[in-house]
Amino acid sequence: MPSQGAPHATANNDDGTPSFLADKSAKIFLAGHKGMLGSAVHRRLTALGFTNVVGRTRAELDLTCEPAVLKFFDAERPRYVILAAGKVGGLHASAAAPVDFMTENLRITTNVLTAARLSGSVRKLLFLASSAVYPMDAPQPIPESALLSGPPAPGNEWYAIPKIVGIKMCQAYRAELGMDAIVAAPNNLYGPREPFPPESAHVIPALIRRFHHAKASGAAEVAVWGSGHQLREFTHADDAADAVVLLMERYSGAEHVNVGSGREVTVRELAEMVREVVGYEGRVVWDTSRPDGVMRRLVDSSKMRAMGWEPKVELRDGIKKLYDGYLTSDEWLRHRLKA
Repeated sequence: MPSQGAPHATANNDDGTPSFLADKSAKIFLAGHKGMLGSAVHRRLTALGFTNVVGRTRAELDLTCEPAVLKFFDAERPRYVILAAGKVGGLHASAAAPVDFMTENLRITTNVLTAARLSGSVRKLLFLASSAVYPMDAPQPIPESALLSGPPAPGNEWYAIPKIVGIKMCQAYRAELGMDAIVAAPNNLYGPREPFPPESAHVIPALIRRFHHAKASGAAEVAVWGSGHQLREFTHADDAADAVVLLMERYSGAEHVNVGSGREVTVRELAEMVREVVGYEGRVVWDTSRPDGVMRRLVDSSKMRAMGWEPKVELRDGIKKLYDGYLTSDEWLRHRLKA
């Protein structure tokens, strides 16, 4: 899989301190380092030669517990923070558990930003938001300025509102306290993750699981929710990780920055791509009684591209690698042993 070249390191910031890429021995707290994007960022930082990346599992540090987070920051005193932790899932998952999505994500965001501010050690913080923050009727492609121009799409609000809060908290901390807090807003990420995401997760892993199980069981058809006419933009986690590094190096603005591949497919085209990768030869049936969600969500990533970022991973290649990973996952091995 091709990899984005590393951005050129600037030796020093305007205040004389080393730039991010020139500060490879500094301690970085990567919150969510085991998640899809967090693990991709961890791989990228390691490849670039960073030697002090700190991560904690939920069993080691519950980010929803404010005293635990304050104690961690007081002990570790990181210089950089990348906040990629949170409760994630597809539209159906968030609609089924709105309280958990709202409260867990709000607590994580407020606890980490508060602790980063109080520690006095944090030089720069990056918060990962989402394109879900934008309203259903936003112009396409969606510019960053569309934030709060309308309510989030129905069903998305339980995930979107905590992300909006995170964006505004970063802006408030910057405006009042001078904290270098920046925000990236990726669109529809996919990529390797262990364990493999459940059926309630985002569309690509859900389709992989569904087509694979249908192939293994000899099922004649696979049902997919909605009409399939929705347009979606997918960005591989490795490409998004490159964007995170670039933003940490080059960006210190108040406005959040969109991160999207710029390549759209219909959900029908996506399902056909996954079906071919998996090798399933049965029928695909579209359950139009189920909601489509937003019919189109393409973000305007011109700010990101102006900094030199370009996505490298083609969608089909990314799906193939993800399926290959699924075939070696613990879940697949358990399923095979039961067969």
